[in-house]
Amino acid sequence: MKKVRDNLAYNCLSPDLNTPSALDSYLFIADLHLCASRPHITTAFLHFLKNTAINAKSLYILGDLFEYWAGDDDMDNVHHQSIIIAFRTLANHGVKIYFMHGNRDFLIAKGFCQSAQVTLLQDPTLINLYEKKALLSHGDALCTDDVAYQNFRLQVRNPAWQSEFLNHPLLSRQHQIETIRARSEQEKSQKSMQIMDVNQEAVEALLKSYDYPELLIHGHTHRPDTHQIQLNGHTITRWVLGDWYEQGSYLACNHTGCQSMRLKEI
Repeated sequence: MKKVRDNLAYNCLSPDLNTPSALDSYLFIADLHLCASRPHITTAFLHFLKNTAINAKSLYILGDLFEYWAGDDDMDNVHHQSIIIAFRTLANHGVKIYFMHGNRDFLIAKGFCQSAQVTLLQDPTLINLYEKKALLSHGDALCTDDVAYQNFRLQVRNPAWQSEFLNHPLLSRQHQIETIRARSEQEKSQKSMQIMDVNQEAVEALLKSYDYPELLIHGHTHRPDTHQIQLNGHTITRWVLGDWYEQGSYLACNHTGCQSMRLKEI
């Protein structure tokens, strides 16, 4: 478990990933892209927190919780507050909440975590899941065939770039992000699906570097599926989480194994 603790970026709640609990499930979600312009998705998510996640031991959000995040000074936004309050309610019921940056919300910082009672994890993070090693990632770093995106990712994850960007007024940041998003959508329409998917060699290199965990769980690609990987005598299951554009979904893992679940409706 030492590696798990080493991978915590900082602890808003001083978590212990192995704390025993009477509840017997871990839930994993990603790519919700919550925003005020899609209120039915936010409603579905709040319902999920209140009626499903409340019965879990822990909830892991593996990136892109929001459509975009311009900075923690935007937390007073009514839409954002509804989600923060729901997280606090869930945490107060004893459910531990963990969040990992995605490519849309990598500017979420300590202010949000403390307000929402969420623990921020580094990407990737290794956890112990019922005596199995599970490696968690958003997944975008594995899409190495998309060289232009990887260069952009390297730029915006640089602390110096982030510090300079956050010095701009909030409205200016929001406008810049909207412009970047529009350009990104146009560029994606000209890229092949293969380029925007994970690179198998990158996946294998990551698994080797973490000593062949039994599970790899990630999102980002919006291609929910289960893949069996045979690597140097090890069998590894790669779970790809679904997005919440058309159908909300989550991965539930307990002592019997993992199962992909869909919400009844969105």
